Amino acid sequence: MLAVKNNIMALNAARHLGVSYDSLAKSVERLSSGLRINSAKDDAAGLAVRELMRADIAVIEQGARNAQDGISMLQTMEGAMAVIDDALVRMKQLAEQAATGSYSPAQRTIMQNEFDEMRKEIDRIAGATSFNDISMLNSANDSVNIHFGKYSDNISISTSNLTSASAGLNTTGLTIAGADSAKNALSALDSAISVKDTARARFGYMMNRLESTVAVLNIQKENLIASESRVSDVDVATEVAQMTRNQVLAQAGTAMLAQANAVPQMALTLLR
Repeated sequence: MLAVKNNIMALNAARHLGVSYDSLAKSVERLSSGLRINSAKDDAAGLAVRELMRADIAVIEQGARNAQDGISMLQTMEGAMAVIDDALVRMKQLAEQAATGSYSPAQRTIMQNEFDEMRKEIDRIAGATSFNDISMLNSANDSVNIHFGKYSDNISISTSNLTSASAGLNTTGLTIAGADSAKNALSALDSAISVKDTARARFGYMMNRLESTVAVLNIQKENLIASESRVSDVDVATEVAQMTRNQVLAQAGTAMLAQANAVPQMALTLLR
């Protein structure tokens, strides 16, 4: 019906143009953001799944950093043990030197002085070495928990006591002032080196364990990110095809709206 009061064709064309324009705007939003889900109305269930995955990914990333911090802490302690090792080796060398009878008392005094300084240096290193104010070389009764992942997933690392007065090293009171006491010191230093080696080895395999943990966490993170991408990220090829379709529909709708708006002019020709 030809009418001038209501242009039904224009209303219909405008409605379809609005739908095409909304779809085109959605495609532009998705392509510009790279996300298929930009708000809850896009996919409410998908949004909930994505946010849970993002939380898990963040926890795993922090857990990996925790494990790496634990490795750094153990590297610090193990490096200090290397210096303690050198001090113990030097003390044993001095004890072996003093065990022979070809040195004068004055020379033995010099050896004893160096021997005592090495022992003091061991105590200084064991007490002063720390990581974030955490000391692991002057107490054998504590432990440090490295937490990663969810809930109670952690690795506990026992501390060691490498001071000269500890039950393990027990170099306090050793003397090399005489040949006989120097020979006794050799046996005590063997025990001290063994204790130190045991502690150093433990820190070494704990570092290896933490490195394995980091590798596993990185694999978990990669797989979770891939899953989150499938849920949340836009398929660019599909969306570009959809945008092209919407662009054509919007252009066609605009043209048809212009044509529909011209129809009432036909009625005016009949009124002239």
